[in-house]
Amino acid sequence: MNRKQKKNLIRIIVASAMMIGFLFIPVSGIWRLMLFLVPYLIVGYDILIKAAKGVKNLQPFDECFLMAIATIGAMIVAVIGDSDYYEAVAVMLFYQIGEWFQGYAIGKSRRNISDLMDIRPDYANLETDGQIEKVDPDEVEIGSVIVVRAGEKIPLDGVIIEGQSTLNTSALTGESLPRDVRVGDDVISGCINLSGLLRVRTTKEFEESTASKILDLVENASSKKSRSEHFISRFARVYTPVVVFSALALAVLPPLIRMLAGMDALWGMWIYRALTFLVISCPCALVISIPLSFFAGIGGASREGVLVKGSDYLERLSKTRTVVFDKTGTLTKGVFEVTAVHPEEIDEKTLLHLAAHVERHSSHPIAASLKAAYPGEADDCEITGVEEIPGQGARATVNGRVVCVGNEKMMRTVGASIRKCSHHHTGTVVHISRDGKYLGHIEISDVVKPGAENAIRSLHRSGVKHTVMLTGDSQRVAVHVADELGVDEVHADLLPEDKVSELEKLLEHRKPSEVVAFVGDGINDAPVLSRADIGIAMGAMGSDAAIEAADIVLMDDDPVKIAKAIRISRKCMRIVKENIWFSIGIKVLCLILGALGFANMWVAIFADVGVMVIAVLNAIRALFVKNL
Repeated sequence: MNRKQKKNLIRIIVASAMMIGFLFIPVSGIWRLMLFLVPYLIVGYDILIKAAKGVKNLQPFDECFLMAIATIGAMIVAVIGDSDYYEAVAVMLFYQIGEWFQGYAIGKSRRNISDLMDIRPDYANLETDGQIEKVDPDEVEIGSVIVVRAGEKIPLDGVIIEGQSTLNTSALTGESLPRDVRVGDDVISGCINLSGLLRVRTTKEFEESTASKILDLVENASSKKSRSEHFISRFARVYTPVVVFSALALAVLPPLIRMLAGMDALWGMWIYRALTFLVISCPCALVISIPLSFFAGIGGASREGVLVKGSDYLERLSKTRTVVFDKTGTLTKGVFEVTAVHPEEIDEKTLLHLAAHVERHSSHPIAASLKAAYPGEADDCEITGVEEIPGQGARATVNGRVVCVGNEKMMRTVGASIRKCSHHHTGTVVHISRDGKYLGHIEISDVVKPGAENAIRSLHRSGVKHTVMLTGDSQRVAVHVADELGVDEVHADLLPEDKVSELEKLLEHRKPSEVVAFVGDGINDAPVLSRADIGIAMGAMGSDAAIEAADIVLMDDDPVKIAKAIRISRKCMRIVKENIWFSIGIKVLCLILGALGFANMWVAIFADVGVMVIAVLNAIRALFVKNL
């Protein structure tokens, strides 16, 4: 609870105690009015000031104006009718209780988000000429070396050049399991170093770092308003003046009609009904609970490592019926790995051994995968005459014998006869020969992410009707991955502009009420992410361009989170609709009862404050999404 909330709570308690105490003091007339004005002004002076400012700025029609008119009017009616003043004080008092509760609820949801997103580093340990200086992260340049001790946050993105440790990434990714890191691993700002000391060479300035971008996304999320929020804003602008003039008509027209009919006008009764009507009509529940529902929904998604850039995107996500995926880096790891070894006349280990020797000095991704599969290739073997042959592969002399590693064209060039393999190939095949004799082949593939198949199943269970994969990879590989994961439709051999064209076709054939989402990670995915109804980017390994173009960012690159994000958005929209219908329904009912004289000020207080409290409590439910 902040200082302002504590101050308001004290005002409420003091005013409540005074109002209750004054009920038992046997004073009447002007002195009783003066007594009740004290708690009234203590609890309501700020509302009266806001109402006066609204009138001064020619923007009077808000809840403060309604409360001021209703309570001052109730005081006047009490003076004229020689009744008590506690109803006027009670209306202001309960309104302030509702406002305090709403402020506390919003503060709590903000604290929950800020606790989870408490990733802004306070300082960086900059190493210069062997000396460590504590500086502001903004002052650290790209390529600098920083030291991160156990228990400290990593202040900037970079690469580990010394040390190994375990990182807590939960604030960024929602992943509770710590991540082990060592020399050569990329680390991102906002993670907490749990154990060893690390020396990190920075790769980004603070403004471009992961932590800074995430904070910017969360802080600016409220600027992207949803259609529901725009509806409520337009509704309040029209609704408030309508009810003010309706209350005025209720106070004036019935008495005038009665006077013309020769009956007692009953001005006091009709003015009281009009004031009750004003209190009931206050649109606080709608104006407060709808933005709070979206704010809580965005906060709940952030806890799970899903960053939504605005409530508009959260609302659109709830209508998603088609999800389109890029393949490499999205459904697959984007890293080549040896997936099969098929030797001829020699064993698997020897075949990998020879291939790794020939590819020892190559920087090609295929060479990297071969070296990773046989990390012990730096042995006592004599390697000479290493040569890369463009479009074919590489060759070298290993212990005096010529070993060739490459494609079928290379094997034909050296006269090695490839034996037809009975295995079904879905990746790149690398053939190996020694002195012109065929030794076998190794299959290298882009490996499917462990959670990709579950992600597709979860999407179908979540109500997504159609899943599509767009990739620049070959048709054979794309179809194999799609079949393995259960993707409904696949388009392969696509250039970036072809992906946009395929997405355009899907957008043309969808229903107007349905949304098409695209999920990608590469810089070439940015045009498609921008064109889709909803763009979802991989945040951990995704390119900056993809993250900037996307509407939603998955901080741990786990495609399973897409289905969870959709479920979060649908829960949020259910809560928004519940609050809209509940608030409007109760308001309309109580307004009718108030106009007909069946509802007094206490019913009005429930219709205003009670409905607001219930709606706010319901809105807070959007923050709790752990078990969705």
